[in-house]
Amino acid sequence: MLGVVLAVSAVMGAGASAGAVGVEADLAHHGHVSLWDGRVGVWLVSENHGPSDLSQATVRLAFSEPMAGGQELPTACLWSSDRVVSCRTGELRAAGNVGELALDLRTAGLPDELTVEITTAWRDGAADRNPGNDRHRVLVLATGDPYVF
Repeated sequence: MLGVVLAVSAVMGAGASAGAVGVEADLAHHGHVSLWDGRVGVWLVSENHGPSDLSQATVRLAFSEPMAGGQELPTACLWSSDRVVSCRTGELRAAGNVGELALDLRTAGLPDELTVEITTAWRDGAADRNPGNDRHRVLVLATGDPYVF
């Protein structure tokens, strides 16, 4: 038994906890962003390709331009700053249901373009060996067109 514990410790590294062994989830975020007349529309779908279920995750949307103050967000979201919104996904079962999010925000000015960075900020302690599909940087022009990620 001691040999198994030592082997697990060597694989996990010095700072990992034994409770995280085998907990892995592949989060993916996809959707589109539009910008028009000082408004930003975001439609986001979060999925978990497994192998483990997640009770909760947090997606972070960071905008290169400040958003207008006083805007209400969906109950699962909060303002981290005037440029950052963080939202809970809810439970994401492995290869199961998806979490959907729709935002309609006003910018502080009338930018011709902005950049949105979409990242997973927290995944309930699970490892993700494929982080490329939950990190996106999207340049959005003020054309009203949907820019897909």
